[in-house]
Amino acid sequence: MTLTGRVAAAALAGALAVLAFGSVTALAIVNGILALAVAADLGLAASLAGVRVTRSGATAIHLGEQGTVTIAVANDGRRRLRGAVRDGWRPSAGALPGRAPVDVPAGSRALLTTTLTPVRRGDVAGGPVTVRSLGPLGLAGRQRSVSAPWTVRVLPAFPSRRHLPARLARLAVLDGQRRTILRGQGSEFDSLRSYVLGDDVRSIDWRSSARRADVLVRTWRPERSRRIVLVLDTGRGSAGRVGHITRLDAAMDATLLLAALAVRAGDRVDLIAADRRVRARVVGVGRDTTLASFARDLAPIEPDLTEPDMALLVAATLTAASRRCLVVLFTDLNPAAVEEGLLPHLGLLTTRHQVVLAAVADPAVERLAAGRDDAAAVYHAAAAAAAMARRARTAELLRAHGAQVIDATPAGLAPAVADAYLGLKAAGRL
Repeated sequence: MTLTGRVAAAALAGALAVLAFGSVTALAIVNGILALAVAADLGLAASLAGVRVTRSGATAIHLGEQGTVTIAVANDGRRRLRGAVRDGWRPSAGALPGRAPVDVPAGSRALLTTTLTPVRRGDVAGGPVTVRSLGPLGLAGRQRSVSAPWTVRVLPAFPSRRHLPARLARLAVLDGQRRTILRGQGSEFDSLRSYVLGDDVRSIDWRSSARRADVLVRTWRPERSRRIVLVLDTGRGSAGRVGHITRLDAAMDATLLLAALAVRAGDRVDLIAADRRVRARVVGVGRDTTLASFARDLAPIEPDLTEPDMALLVAATLTAASRRCLVVLFTDLNPAAVEEGLLPHLGLLTTRHQVVLAAVADPAVERLAAGRDDAAAVYHAAAAAAAMARRARTAELLRAHGAQVIDATPAGLAPAVADAYLGLKAAGRL
């Protein structure tokens, strides 16, 4: 049984009446009337034994976006169900409204909508749905919590999606709307056309030109069906927060943008996420399901607060990619971690593959380095400048070992990685 605020209001009114009459008889009469009203209201409330509750709706929502889950309340009883329904979700799900009124005639059902705006990645399971059935006076009623299993997977945020149209336009230029006469390592023959002033003489097709009264040059286009392996370091360095997000979340955003772009380019994209163990491995999925598979498998991953096993990351990458391909490694440019963990194994990757190392830079360090307002700001600026210099030396060390290094802010990482991919594709180095 449950009592509503109307009971308290009625009791207060009865207390005023008792004070007005000032007798024990008045107290007994007021209490009796109130008890009878509560009992009658409880008896007239619809039974919850015949109430069925089910959930339906969204099963996946990107972090920071909204999705809806629908609750169907079916009343199989003989009385009209009047009351309220509370949809139970954990606070991080951002469920609104938390409670909604319901009025369902016997033999009918009602649909209630809950809007979810989750603030954390991972699987969010819906809790029990609490149904309250009130009597016609609204004084008392019955209450029951009903299980309605439903799980929503909160996918990584994908704010860099807005950069995709511009990169696709550049890709279209590379992929056929504008042919290049410069052949790269990863280019394939496209067509022949007449020589014009300024063309590279190395592109002249002398055999074809000999059969015609014209000088012909070969045109090339970037190859399709190339291989890209995205490797995410999920160790303790990825747990660092830069602004409002972790380095791992920024890397996931860049991963999704590059995957979406490469799939549209006709390339094959695989994913490995690991620290001291492999946390996710998406290899060999179809192009139509690549992006969805990446987002689904990355969603539940949280940074592991241990030093990553770089030998494991490199071994997993070499196992997944036997032929030469583009390897994009998302990790931190921590000097000690790079020199002791990554560099001893980096040569195995750079000798077999084209390697791009992407890291998240903290813009707050640059702001501190520019501070000159007072003595404390100068000390902070000196420490920030020293940190930036160490980071730059680490990047140069990685470049000396054959890796291309991208060090960008969280907002700039995804477009910078996409631009690096397009640059390699245009140069025929994939």
